[in-house]
Amino acid sequence: MNQTMSTWPKHPVIYEINTWVWLGEVSRKYQRLVNLSSVPADEWDRIASFGLDAVWLMGVWERSPAGIEISMQNERLLEDFRRALPDFTPEDNVGSPYCVRRYVVDDHLGGPQGLAVARSMLHERGLRLILDFVPNHVAPDHLWVRDQPGYFVQGSDDDARNDPASFATVGSKVFARGRDPFFPAWPDVLQLNTFSPALRETVVETIAEIAGQCEGVRCDMAMLVLNTIFERTWGDHAGAKPDDDYWSTIIPTIKSRYPEFKFIAEAYWDLEWELQQQGFDYCYDKKLYDRMEHGDAESVRQHLLADSTYQEKMVRFIENHDEPRAAAAFPLEKARAAAVAMLTLTGAKLLHEGQFEGATTRLPIFLGRRPVASVDCDLSAFYARLLTAIHGDVFKNGEWRLCETSGWSDNQSCRNILSWCWAKGEARCLIVINFSETASQALVHVPWDELRGKEWRLDDVLSEDCYDRNGSEIRDVGLHVDLWPWKSSLFELRAR
Repeated sequence: MNQTMSTWPKHPVIYEINTWVWLGEVSRKYQRLVNLSSVPADEWDRIASFGLDAVWLMGVWERSPAGIEISMQNERLLEDFRRALPDFTPEDNVGSPYCVRRYVVDDHLGGPQGLAVARSMLHERGLRLILDFVPNHVAPDHLWVRDQPGYFVQGSDDDARNDPASFATVGSKVFARGRDPFFPAWPDVLQLNTFSPALRETVVETIAEIAGQCEGVRCDMAMLVLNTIFERTWGDHAGAKPDDDYWSTIIPTIKSRYPEFKFIAEAYWDLEWELQQQGFDYCYDKKLYDRMEHGDAESVRQHLLADSTYQEKMVRFIENHDEPRAAAAFPLEKARAAAVAMLTLTGAKLLHEGQFEGATTRLPIFLGRRPVASVDCDLSAFYARLLTAIHGDVFKNGEWRLCETSGWSDNQSCRNILSWCWAKGEARCLIVINFSETASQALVHVPWDELRGKEWRLDDVLSEDCYDRNGSEIRDVGLHVDLWPWKSSLFELRAR
């Protein structure tokens, strides 16, 4: 990888692909079996055309036959499979990618050599590769279960007898099933004991092996293994709590070997700051997602008042494999406003395969096939314009600032307007969004003193409209904006 590729942009755009499903669709498109080693160049070119910085190939590790067998006994899961895929057959259940049997690329996907080829194809197009790591649990047929039982939270025969939903007997030992403390245990995985020093040493070497194959990892449910959370979840079953936390032990060790390697946390429960302090480069911003889905412009603005060092390490999204599809969760015009907001904020941005095309079915991660869906050509064209607009270095490495808005005594619709700006070198961009269902007006206060004393051309790259404005008026009075419901403007400013 060249030096430019080795250095990540400050605000990367990441694209999640369901690897198993995608390869199946590419195979059907070309009428031949395609794995990671044989994806046609045109397919990589299409992905690169989105102007991304990294591709997350979700679910490349070896799936668990034992996990598949367990999931096929779960009627709730089977109902979910049939909801998403009405013609579901047992062969469509290829197992959960988060029920990992081995951290080796699944043979069905092309094995380690296939991944190496795919990584090379991505690098040729200026794209980095992100893979998964699951810290909390492994499959019941993982080799550690047989060879290293001390890596796991264990129970007693009484636990297995009294709470079979939470404990499983494997051979002569009783193991806890993996869990989130707020929900019943997952039946297809066993709980790792992240307090175990021996496990932590092995995890370092496991992630080091992964780091030799990609440029970053998305860590599943990263907050579950924080010492405070783990102790609260498992109590005496976990043994003595270590002095050092899990991630603050592991991340610096990996970064000493791979300084540019990125750690991305799937995180909830307001623990994002703590995970950032322990070394994570980026954490999911689920709170922003919830506010955009259920809240108003003011709730979004309040969220964006957080410290800039915190904001820069958040992952913004409006869908991923754990959330409903944006086209299903948001009304059409609101979905577009949310997309503009998400893609023009500071921090990392996460996009999901099918998001551009308007896919509406959230696919259970166990399934290796999804229903054929029609493409929303208008939405695809919208995303093409938006992705082109944010491709410049000002959005990748510039300085982001939230803009204040104001209104008039008889018109407070300014509260519906969100606005922020980017600057780098001579480049200047201003984003204005009416995040409401009513027409709204505001004065947007742009915090750039250098606007004064010049005339400026404002080109709206989303609508192709352009305006000439006096810089002193913009800076000292405010830029007057008037937007229809859910409409957005992305202005590029150039001195005339």
